[in-house]
Amino acid sequence: MKIYTRKGDTGTTGLLYGGRVGKDSALIAAGGAVDEAQAALGVVRAAVERGSEVDLLLINLERDLYVLMAELATAPANRPKLQAGTSLVTTDMVSALERQIDALTGRFPPLSDFVIPGHDSVSAALDVARTVVRRAEREAVATAVDGSLVVPYLNRLSDLVWTMARWQEQGESLLSRAAAGSDGARGAGAS
Repeated sequence: MKIYTRKGDTGTTGLLYGGRVGKDSALIAAGGAVDEAQAALGVVRAAVERGSEVDLLLINLERDLYVLMAELATAPANRPKLQAGTSLVTTDMVSALERQIDALTGRFPPLSDFVIPGHDSVSAALDVARTVVRRAEREAVATAVDGSLVVPYLNRLSDLVWTMARWQEQGESLLSRAAAGSDGARGAGAS
């Protein structure tokens, strides 16, 4: 099978379960933004240890985004053909994000100031991914149909990615303080 079909040369693209729309349609714009969000999460995943808690969480999020993209790539008339959790975002998927946010939030102290991105490369990449997810959410609003959970999922996902960035920063800063404290103690003893 060749990667190119030439069907898109006319400025249209095929939808799941049939039909074609312009590549500039709201469905395709939203799906493209979700595709970018998935790639941005992949950049974060490439920077973390394989098999780590963050790696496994990111893999699950990236898989969820395939479900979300399938839903976005389906014409409203074909929505009944979608399968919950495979090509249709479910309440359980949204709830799972909320549980993860709550679990991570309890692992670092509450923030008292605005966040300036760039504490370290992983938290910065997470902040970039969060902004891409937010754009995907804005794009998806134009495609929302009754009963769809795409927008709530993306809303919670951006909250989770923000939380992950703060968790990363807190872990790094705690490690840095511990290292600085032990170095400082050695330095004081040496004088």
